[in-house]
Parts: sequence; structure tokens; C-alpha cells
Amino acid sequence: MTQIWNIAAKEFSDGLRNRWLLAISLLFAVLAVGIAWLGAAASGQVGFTSIPATIASLASLATFLMPLIALLLAYDAIVGEEEGGTLMLLLTYPLGRGQILLGKFVGHGLILALATLIGFGCAAVAIALLVDDVELGLLLWAFGRFMVSSTLLGWVFVALAYVLSSKASEKSSAAGMALGVWFLFVLVFDLALLALLVLSKGRFNPDLLPWLLLLNPTDIYRLINLSGFEGSGNAIGLMALSSDLPVSISVLWLCLLLWVGALLLLAYWMFRRRLT
Repeated sequence: MTQIWNIAAKEFSDGLRNRWLLAISLLFAVLAVGIAWLGAAASGQVGFTSIPATIASLASLATFLMPLIALLLAYDAIVGEEEGGTLMLLLTYPLGRGQILLGKFVGHGLILALATLIGFGCAAVAIALLVDDVELGLLLWAFGRFMVSSTLLGWVFVALAYVLSSKASEKSSAAGMALGVWFLFVLVFDLALLALLVLSKGRFNPDLLPWLLLLNPTDIYRLINLSGFEGSGNAIGLMALSSDLPVSISVLWLCLLLWVGALLLLAYWMFRRRLT
């Protein structure tokens, strides 16, 4: 465990030195506070509307931002070390590949978790202080669930970045694959499912579509944050089919954790193959 924490501390200090923590925190804070007060400007209403509407807007924002930030943070975790000549040096120490991978994951995971807590926490504090008659219990529960699920979503894509970094032969290739993966999970996946439903002309069983959402961690994340509110029935697109998915919220949380674990195992397997 000491070796893992040493590597994690090194990655965390690199994140501080490269201003990753500061930049992500400021970005989340500015966007979250702006959405909380200006999210309904398109309908002619300025100011805080409600906790469910704010969480829904923030979840939509985080669905795009969190995977991209996580991929950019960790896409060069393996291939970058190899290009810099430090990976072989690391492997001369009494360190296993699993310890190196876990250490990097803990370091990057801490950066994302703290940035999420600081950035989105600022919005929660601002709402609590500036909005009259806000339900503090509901605010704490909603933002707590939102921040934890956002962190888990980020960890999924950090682990996915390790898979890409272990596969790529150079950093530019890893960066290109990271953008492609972001495009696939965030934009293409849902459109492809909707196209499949429309073009199949009834030959595809629509009852399977809610289950296919579990193949995309960003959809699982949306399901977690759109549930539990009275306004969640206003979901559009594939999210409107989520009511047909006979699983509990706890199962959705478990699915996100399984995504993290499965991708870390895949990254470890590819990391071992890279240097054998």
C-alpha cells in the first residue's frame, strides 16, 4: 500500500503543479453557479428556479464535461511515461504493474473528487446562502448524490483513459482515441440506439432499449440524477424509456462501480501485455 500511495501522491502533486485541480474547480464552480441562476433564462425567467431543475441542468452539463476532463487528465498516464523514459525506470523498482496503475488511479481520482467537491459545492453553498426558503435537507441530498455520481462517472473515464494509454503507441494516438471515445459515449451512442429503433420498423424489440442504456456509463449517470424528483418524468429521448427499466437506483450505482472495476482490470491486462 505504501508504494501505491507514493505514486498517488506523485500524481496528485503533478496535478497541483499543472493547475489541474484549480482549473477544474474554477470551471465547475463558475458553470454550476451560472446554471443555478441563469439556467431558465431561455424561458424568460432569471434566478434560481428549483433544486430538481438545477440538478437536471448540472447533470446534463457534467455528462459532457466530466468524461472529457477525465480523459484529458489521464490519457497519457502510461504512454506518456514511456515516451518520457520514466516507465522503464519505474519498473526497475520493486513495483508491480498493478501497483503503478492503482497509484495513478488514486492520484487522478483524488484530483477529480476534490475538484468536483469544491466546484459544485460552491454552487450548493451559494444556493443555501442566497435563496430564501430553500429546503436544506433536499439540497444536501440532491447535491451530495450529484457530486458522488459525477465523481464516479469521472473515475469510469479515467480507467478508460488507462486502457487507451496502454494500447496507444504514442501520446498523439492516445489523445485521438480519447476524443473518439468521448464522442462515442457522449454523443453517438444514444443517437445510434434511436436510429436502430426507427430504422428497424418494429423488428427490434423496444423493450431491450432501456437495458442497452446500461452499456453506456453516461446514460447510467443520467438515470441516477434524473430519478427521485417529481420532474424526472419530463425526460426526453432515450431517457424517457428509463421508466421501463425494472432495476433500482442501487443497481444503477452498482453498474457504475462495475464499469470502473472492469475497465481497471482491462487496463491492467493491456499494461501487462505492453511490456512483455
